Amino acid sequence: MGNTIEQIQDFKGKYPKQLWYLFFSEMWERFSFYGMRGMLVVFMVSQLSMGETTANLQYGATQAWVYAFTFIGGLFADKILGLRRSLFWGGLLMITGSIILSVEPKSFFFLGISFTIVGTGFFKPNISSMVGQLYKDGDVRRDAGFSLFYAGVNLGALIGGYICIAVAKGSLWSSFIPEHLRWNFAFGFASIVMIISLLTFTQTQKSLGEIGLSPLRHLEDSKRKIFEIATYIGSLAIIPVIILMVANTKYTDYFMMVIGPASVLYLFYEMKNFSKSENLKLLAALVFIVFSIFFWAFFEQSGGSLSLFAANNLHNTVLGVELDPNGVNNSANSLFVIGFAALVGMAWLWMAKRKIEPNTVVKFGLGFLFLAAGFWVFYYTKFFAGPDGKTSLDLFTFGWFIITFGELCLSPIGMSAMTKLSPQKTQAVIMGMWFLASAYGQYFAGLLGANIAEASENATNLEKLNVYAEGYEQLAIYALIAGVVLIAISPLVKKLMQDVK
Repeated sequence: MGNTIEQIQDFKGKYPKQLWYLFFSEMWERFSFYGMRGMLVVFMVSQLSMGETTANLQYGATQAWVYAFTFIGGLFADKILGLRRSLFWGGLLMITGSIILSVEPKSFFFLGISFTIVGTGFFKPNISSMVGQLYKDGDVRRDAGFSLFYAGVNLGALIGGYICIAVAKGSLWSSFIPEHLRWNFAFGFASIVMIISLLTFTQTQKSLGEIGLSPLRHLEDSKRKIFEIATYIGSLAIIPVIILMVANTKYTDYFMMVIGPASVLYLFYEMKNFSKSENLKLLAALVFIVFSIFFWAFFEQSGGSLSLFAANNLHNTVLGVELDPNGVNNSANSLFVIGFAALVGMAWLWMAKRKIEPNTVVKFGLGFLFLAAGFWVFYYTKFFAGPDGKTSLDLFTFGWFIITFGELCLSPIGMSAMTKLSPQKTQAVIMGMWFLASAYGQYFAGLLGANIAEASENATNLEKLNVYAEGYEQLAIYALIAGVVLIAISPLVKKLMQDVK
């Protein structure tokens, strides 16, 4: 069996060695994911001739499904497949999806995307859960572990986010990739790195001991196999349904009206098995979940309306270096996370030593204030535009720099808080709801982006710039309000969290 769970959690030094293996698996998977995400809207507008409004809605629906599926994937991992099998199956589906897209992106766009959606649902939530299990409860090194893991996520997002779209648009390696195959190659990269991710995982999983094995080990093999095979067949059978849902966004609207309230009701149903103190913590987790929806709705303009803004309205130099504006929009944030995540972590530790570290709720609030400032910078780019409606990529990049600090206040600690606030038995459900909140964020991001795009239809490039900029100004105001509200209610939420820091 290799290591027991006690031996793994008893590691010396700062990080368990298993964290590095999971780090690399996740890094390549995120390369694939962010590479694909950065291409979607531009591909739909330039290759499938969709209108910008429709493309934004499609984008919101696609991403919402990805995250909604993480909830379902987490549930099946918890009850049937176990984290590892789930992750492996998800990886296979993602590889299939990106291969379909690299062979024939135009004709099979929705088929390829649907494979990727289901695959990500099985892959993404479970690798984060495994990271959590490398630590004993109360191990103070857990946050540092999640921060390192988060850097892996961003390293993948940085490389994939830039390379895929830059290749597709012909601003990278155009000398040896024929023009008519650019999109095929771009989607092809996503499949190759996903294969690397999966191999990394299968070759190192022995070191994980019992972490992530099947929860049904007490059943006879034959019975367990039936459950597992049923899960595999079910996840393939749902692909046509997803194609339908993503291609007709109104179906996604209905789904989003149901799934959120349903998951909250399910949580309340589970709560009757827990003590009052556990339930108060779960309520605190819900506060974080609800606010994170708003955060991602604004933040995720990056894949939607900001992608089109980058394609139409930005120059192509940062500090005099020629770069693809879409590539910058997709990857600047990841670069800044890698550069500053450790510093922000050190700042919290420094403040903790002096007993002035803000609590998790206030950090969440600060996240929104940074977000508001960043969107205000996006708005401010309109004052630097030429008559052609193109404006400074430098200033735009600076906006992402500010937003990154908002993300660093919110995302890594959010995940860590979810694992601390939920009792072991509902961990996957709470993790799932955390990702489901992202699904709502993505979904609303599509709606917000579509509204901004709709207002600018048939406009000149300069008018378009002004409409987009004013849309970002409104988002800045909303983010500011959310941040102030969170900081104001922080004493109350802190009471609900009790002993959880």
